[in-house]
Amino acid sequence: MKIDLTDTTAGKVNKALVQGRRAIGTPAVGMVLTLVVVTDEENAYDALKAAGDASHEHPSRTLVVIRRVSRSHRDRTQSRLDAEVRVGADAGTGETVILRLYGEVADHAQSVVLPLLLPDAPVVVWWPVEAPLDPAKDPLGALAQRRVTDTYTAEQPVRDLTARARTYTPGDTDLSWTRITPWRSMLAAALDQVTCEVQAVEVEGEEFNPSCELLAMWLADRLDVPVRRSLSGGPGLTAVRMATDCGPIVLDRADGSLATLSIQGQPNRAVALKRRDTAELIAEELRRLDPDDTYASALRFGVDRLKAGSTPATAPATARALDAAPGEGPVAKGEERLALPAPVEVAAKAPAKEATQEAPVKKEPEEAPEGKGAAQ
Repeated sequence: MKIDLTDTTAGKVNKALVQGRRAIGTPAVGMVLTLVVVTDEENAYDALKAAGDASHEHPSRTLVVIRRVSRSHRDRTQSRLDAEVRVGADAGTGETVILRLYGEVADHAQSVVLPLLLPDAPVVVWWPVEAPLDPAKDPLGALAQRRVTDTYTAEQPVRDLTARARTYTPGDTDLSWTRITPWRSMLAAALDQVTCEVQAVEVEGEEFNPSCELLAMWLADRLDVPVRRSLSGGPGLTAVRMATDCGPIVLDRADGSLATLSIQGQPNRAVALKRRDTAELIAEELRRLDPDDTYASALRFGVDRLKAGSTPATAPATARALDAAPGEGPVAKGEERLALPAPVEVAAKAPAKEATQEAPVKKEPEEAPEGKGAAQ
């Protein structure tokens, strides 16, 4: 059931929600949380679809906030609120309210959202695109226990990760971190199967993919070893290679769906590691409403520390070779990367005859005739 309201108020939207529930025969409110989605008109459809799919696991009241840009100066001075209320089959297993804000009211979205929050229920705010640099200080973010961003949609993901680390507040999280949950689980399970010491790590993936940076920072933070970022054509994360004192451990996913786990002394194993859609990611984030301390620790490690500093002389040879690789920052595609194990190349000595033929013979200068200066 859909109810359209033009030039309305938050009070009238609440009445429409009650009217809709009575019309479909479910007067009781069975929602577990309020999900506030802050987006633009271009990305509203995809965000709404993902929130609707996630509501099958987490029945919630979804408030979609869309700030509409007025074309003329006169329209910008006039405030208006249009709403579309969806209940029943049109809203999944929850309730959906699409709020379009015009004029000055667009700068005060929290005043519209606050009366529509479910009483005594947690609030989650999600920015699919263009999230504020400090979500906790945003007027809408201040209403929530959890604040979800997505640096994958940012123009400069590494810069945004640095800003997130500076402004982190308990309750903040990012879908780029959620994307690597299966990778973290698989790598932790692989290390549980061996009794080896990790010496160095290489994380391979797309250049502008913050999930690769977060995974590298997590490994560097937890293992306290040098971690190199190398580039590939994707999709997304493609491989993690760990050099250990008892052989390499490699998790390689070349096609974006099926990965191969290789551990020294064990047969290779195929691992399902598909790329998940946004609905699965947001559903995972809605499962927990407490602060994610592991994300905070990895985020605060810092992208700039992945290659910063020099490795002490007492460090393992593999780690020293990794840290002393030429260039700063991520390794470009095609450049030298961590070899597991690193081959030792010995140059063969050329035969004496061939060396005599190839090397030019330097002639001694002739003695100058007597009576002539050396300057001639």
